[in-house]
Amino acid sequence: MNIPYGPLLVVEDMPNVQELLVVTLRFKGYPVAAASNGQEALALIAKERPALIITDILMPRMDGYALVHRLRQDPLTRQIPVIFLSATYVTPEDKAFALSLGAVRFLEKPVDTEEFLLTIAEVLTQDRPVIAEPLGEREFYSGYLQRLEAKLEHKNQQIIRTERLLQTLPADQRPAFETLLAEERLHQQEIQRELQALYKLLAELNKPA
Repeated sequence: MNIPYGPLLVVEDMPNVQELLVVTLRFKGYPVAAASNGQEALALIAKERPALIITDILMPRMDGYALVHRLRQDPLTRQIPVIFLSATYVTPEDKAFALSLGAVRFLEKPVDTEEFLLTIAEVLTQDRPVIAEPLGEREFYSGYLQRLEAKLEHKNQQIIRTERLLQTLPADQRPAFETLLAEERLHQQEIQRELQALYKLLAELNKPA
């Protein structure tokens, strides 16, 4: 039995970016739904089967990696194509891990509108790719842990650089970089929380049966 496909689903926690993607797609005539994190996306996916999911990676309350891992484990959602968007997870290792989860494409932010629309059209008109078997729990969380540890190290270096720069700036230039430093520290704390949760989870998975 053929199950009809629903709208394109945009999953993005930054309101301005989400609005840009949704407006761009609707302007081209696509039906679009939107969610602000992975948990909201799962609730929407349960109600209607998206034709395509376009998701950010770094989000609170279930990020893009965890969302796609959940989708690939469910036979009802395993074949929905997913495009990852990210400004943070852009190293070759990040992209390789994203594709190993079953993503069909990976686009970097800031999004180039023409490239974005061309990629959407290609994915929707081409034959649906055969999605490999989902990663096992231990394999997924180990790979995810490596990505988070790399992101934390990068974020730590950014904070050190910003702190050093602040010491050299005249007073009138400091506010913008103080705001940037506050945002970097929030991201650092978010990554640290995710890492602590993963350490606990992997410890449970590695316990002898």
